Amino acid sequence: MSDIFSTHGLPKQYGLYDPNNEKDACGVGFVANITGKRSHQIVLDAETILRNMDHRGACGCEYNTGDGAGMLTGMPHDFMVKVAKSDLGVELPELGRYASGIVFLPTDASQRERCIEVFNRFIEAQGQQLIGWREVPTDAKAAEVGPTALRSEPSVRQVFIAAADGLTDDEFARQVYLIRKQATNEIRSDKSMPQARMFYVNSLSPKVIVYKGMLMSWQVVPYYPDLADPDFKTHLAMVHSRFSTNTFPSWDRAQPLRFMSHNGEINTLRGNKNWMQARQGTVQSQLFGDDISKLFPIVEPDCSDSGTFDNVLEFLLMSGRSLQHAVMMMVPEAWQNHHTMSEEKRAFYEYHSTMMEPWDGPASIVFTDGKYIGAVLDRNGLRPSRYYLTSDQRVIMASEVGVLPTVDPATVVEKGRLQPGRIFLIDFEAQRLIPDEEVKSEMASRYPFGDWIRKERILLKDLPAAEAIGFEPDTLLQRMQSFGYTFETSQFMLLPLIRAKKDPIGSMGNDAALACLSDQPRMLYDYFKQLFAQVTNPAIDSIREEIVMSLECYIGPEGNLLEAEASDCHRLLVPHPILTNEELASLKHMDHRGWKTKTIDITWDRAE
Repeated sequence: MSDIFSTHGLPKQYGLYDPNNEKDACGVGFVANITGKRSHQIVLDAETILRNMDHRGACGCEYNTGDGAGMLTGMPHDFMVKVAKSDLGVELPELGRYASGIVFLPTDASQRERCIEVFNRFIEAQGQQLIGWREVPTDAKAAEVGPTALRSEPSVRQVFIAAADGLTDDEFARQVYLIRKQATNEIRSDKSMPQARMFYVNSLSPKVIVYKGMLMSWQVVPYYPDLADPDFKTHLAMVHSRFSTNTFPSWDRAQPLRFMSHNGEINTLRGNKNWMQARQGTVQSQLFGDDISKLFPIVEPDCSDSGTFDNVLEFLLMSGRSLQHAVMMMVPEAWQNHHTMSEEKRAFYEYHSTMMEPWDGPASIVFTDGKYIGAVLDRNGLRPSRYYLTSDQRVIMASEVGVLPTVDPATVVEKGRLQPGRIFLIDFEAQRLIPDEEVKSEMASRYPFGDWIRKERILLKDLPAAEAIGFEPDTLLQRMQSFGYTFETSQFMLLPLIRAKKDPIGSMGNDAALACLSDQPRMLYDYFKQLFAQVTNPAIDSIREEIVMSLECYIGPEGNLLEAEASDCHRLLVPHPILTNEELASLKHMDHRGWKTKTIDITWDRAE
């Protein structure tokens, strides 16, 4: 069998295997004019990039039913003015004074009208003005959309909303956010409407618009003739070709999402979602006031991991954070063991770690709000992303090189790849690439994060000493049995850790019954498992890769996620989950700087 392998690592053709069919996962990318100049060429280049990442997406049993693909662009004002005049007979306000979005609606006429009625009601309730609804041209035949995608194809409409007088651009963006969230919550939870889940707002913004669907990458522009119109001009275009790893593909789960696209997985997803739900009881915002409850749930149901990330990014952005600030909060670089990092930046990350846990990948995330466009890798850096800057003021970033073959190598001014935890950011107003260090230094210097942490943080060593329960050899065996330790645990797990200071290695998998189904006593932590995406991510060695690994954890009541206050980091830092008897006693009897603890009895009477 050894002769079937070729010299470049892939097997030679053998049986049903053909190396030409090797595929990869999701593809993300964007192309933009750094000066903010709008042109239709940006759309054409984006389509080329998208088509050349067809292999990074996936299809079902039909070659023409895709897991999802789409394109996000800046608001094409000239095109919007034209179609609003021709299709609706209205004049649009100036750019920025109206919002528009592509909306998926039920195919049933009565349910579709019900959705539009609810949406219009919230436009009025938020004091904004409905301009009208446009039927978006789609051409499933020209795009050769497959039968499975056609069976779930929604009706596609476009809504136009004018800003109320006196609102700033940011205030208007928050109002349309409130409209979308309230309409989505009411419509998608309406059990009396069989097609309620077909309602989905791709985007609703004064700055960007999203065209997407359950399509292959080569079907997006043929399906949406809008994108082929020469008057459709933009300064940026983000594209995504989807491989639906952990969820079924659907029209609404296709990307780009409202502010980002994502290649990879969020492996900490369940914890991230649970924490965001818990924070709904504590978040407060001067920008939203009492209206903030209208934005709940922050994380909408039935989202993929990427959709969940997008929900939270949008929430932070609309609540006053800048785009790059929100991204740095959610995807921090490895800072705990990065000893050459500046103290100022380290303090920024530590402060925000008291407010939000990392959204850990592997992940390559592209993001934009129309003013900025950029990308970031999570701290492990296990997803490829490469970029070019050209002399004609273009920036091209994608999951791989070669996606835009029309780039003349002679015009390339700079090229490189994204680094783990580093931000790649284009500022269209400044008309330049802003280096990672500049972005983060500016963020880190906004507040005295280091002073706040030194003043407010509580350390285990700061706690008053208390009498500890010592080592009791006479009852050790009984207590180990009570807590589920076995002979195997002691011999093959604990002793190697103590003697060799490394994890024990075995050649067999874990074939023991799940703890909840076992008739044998099990360790408490056997009942809990970390969920990981079902993909071939390389294992991480916590010793040899300690630069990106940390067991530090802040515990105790959190502050307000949406405001920056010194008191937000008034929490207890636990460096790792293994506590000494003395530390445990100090915690148990803690009455320190306003903090007290309560012991909860988790034992039960033995059954007779």
